[in-house]
Amino acid sequence: MSLPFAIPRQVKIGDAAAFVGTTPRAIRHYHEIGLLPEPERGSDDRRRYGYDDMIRLLWIRRMADAGIALDDIRAAFTDPAPAQSDGTDDQELAAILQRLEGTLAAREAELREQRSAVQRMLAAGSRRGLLSDLVTTRLAGVPEGSLRQADLDTLLVTERIFGPLGAAIQAGRFVALAAHPDLQEESDSVDAAEEALDDTVDVDDPRVAEVAERRHAFELALNAVIEESGQAEEEERFFDSWEASQAGDVDAGPGSGQGSTGVLAAVEQMPYDFSPARVRCLELVAEMLAEEPLAR
Repeated sequence: MSLPFAIPRQVKIGDAAAFVGTTPRAIRHYHEIGLLPEPERGSDDRRRYGYDDMIRLLWIRRMADAGIALDDIRAAFTDPAPAQSDGTDDQELAAILQRLEGTLAAREAELREQRSAVQRMLAAGSRRGLLSDLVTTRLAGVPEGSLRQADLDTLLVTERIFGPLGAAIQAGRFVALAAHPDLQEESDSVDAAEEALDDTVDVDDPRVAEVAERRHAFELALNAVIEESGQAEEEERFFDSWEASQAGDVDAGPGSGQGSTGVLAAVEQMPYDFSPARVRCLELVAEMLAEEPLAR
């Protein structure tokens, strides 16, 4: 069973700009001021952007939308102090956000949405606060340090493609993993096994099917835990509340809202450095789940 869309390993600047919600000119400016490193170029001498480039662009866009100056964003990215495991930024970035909060307070009527984003980030103590209110509320019960930067990256991408509701649904996965360290350990192990399916592994290698079986078994186990914990019922109440808050908004939906984009178009604009073997693994998992869907 083939996937209904193509997964690019790299994209050109036009697709990168379209996915992030900016312009090629803005991205070139980020390169000029040292905010975004120059990516590798293809045989046609055009820039090619990969997964890490896109993640950085998405964070730059979110921070800029929150009103943070590009010079301050650059300082936050280039500061040598390491980030905490859940993406918590250093004191310099906190100071930058505090200064910005003071500026936004003076312009509250005009810049209320920007100020709200900064306040969420300050409250969360990490970039988690730059995600939508719906997602940060869903993650409120996750213990400090349980979320890794990669988890926040995943939620950021999901929110961009499927909107806040889609990311909030995915956040339930991290809530469950935070409460079950054994499942988190298995999740990390399966992730590592998938990453090992690199370009040296043939699509017909037995390891591809073995990893697909592990992923399928893990997803079933995680879903069972979510069902048994009562989280599914909690999620229904959560989403009923969200739907009530969207009453009268004809454009509201899983992939609607600021920052979302067309699903199929977005998937093909966001690169993942997946080898053919890893793509085949995804296809096998999709086939298994089609035969034995999750009981959510």
